Amino acid sequence: MHSKQSLTKCFLTLSPLFAILLSPALPAQTAPERPHITGISHVGYFVSDLPKAIAFWHDLLGYDESYTLTKKDSEDIRIAFIKINDHQHIELFNEAPTRPPSMMSHLCFTVDDIEEMRIYLRSKGYKVKLGDGGKTRTGDYAFEIKDPNGMLIEFVQSLPDGLEMQAAGKFLPATRISPRIYHLGYMAGDAEKTTDFYKMLGFTETWRGGANPKELSWINMKVPDGDDYVELMLYRTMSDWSSWGGKNHISLVVPDIEKATAILKTRPGYTKPLEIKTGVNQKRQMNMYDPDGTRVEIMEPNTITGKPTPSSTAPPPPPSLPPHS
Repeated sequence: MHSKQSLTKCFLTLSPLFAILLSPALPAQTAPERPHITGISHVGYFVSDLPKAIAFWHDLLGYDESYTLTKKDSEDIRIAFIKINDHQHIELFNEAPTRPPSMMSHLCFTVDDIEEMRIYLRSKGYKVKLGDGGKTRTGDYAFEIKDPNGMLIEFVQSLPDGLEMQAAGKFLPATRISPRIYHLGYMAGDAEKTTDFYKMLGFTETWRGGANPKELSWINMKVPDGDDYVELMLYRTMSDWSSWGGKNHISLVVPDIEKATAILKTRPGYTKPLEIKTGVNQKRQMNMYDPDGTRVEIMEPNTITGKPTPSSTAPPPPPSLPPHS
């Protein structure tokens, strides 16, 4: 028979265990939440002749240059900013491309909290510095990562004292052929890895199509908190460099492609034919090319049938290594 003293000693020994068993379960550590990605901020292009590139965007397409950044220790312009609207622009880099023959420098998406974006990407295994809140030369918060194809993907949070917000309501002439960047397209060598990358960012697939019914050509991925999207241009090999300028493209939306084309035909400086065609997606469009061969696609937002075009069920081409990997 146990003594009162031995029972007390036994209880004191076991009490921590009882405390653990009886205590409420500790809440599991929650994964970082992704901040809102609201749309396309801009796209950057390298240009071989800055005055000619600016003339293409200004004289022909009707946009204004809102501000510029100079090269280090020089008065020469490094980047010219072509304003599309208060939240979207084109960056023209007055320097040689880093991944020729592609003239596309990078894509950029707008986020509502840059530090939350850093934390979220860190939780997904990306080597992103935390707390690196230094401003860019335009006065905003931004940083870059690379997608599976080696393409630079930038995220930006515009700030009240940044150049973009300071120019709000300005540099918006009536001559603009389009009020908005509709989508950005670029070459992707591995459909599965690239779509997984965008799904990680919260993008959703909206359509896939192909020029060849036996093989997929394009996958559209929409931003999670807006209507803009990226168009993944799938390729078989990287030897077909002649098509880079056509595939790494920008698309500008217009309500009436015939009216837009008629306006463009009245403007000087463009000698190639302006032909309206209906794409595989059943949307009317017209292609133009800047002095370096980069395609600018003018497109209506609605299909000619008024109904969504069914997605292709064809398989994507086999994975191919990205350029300069």
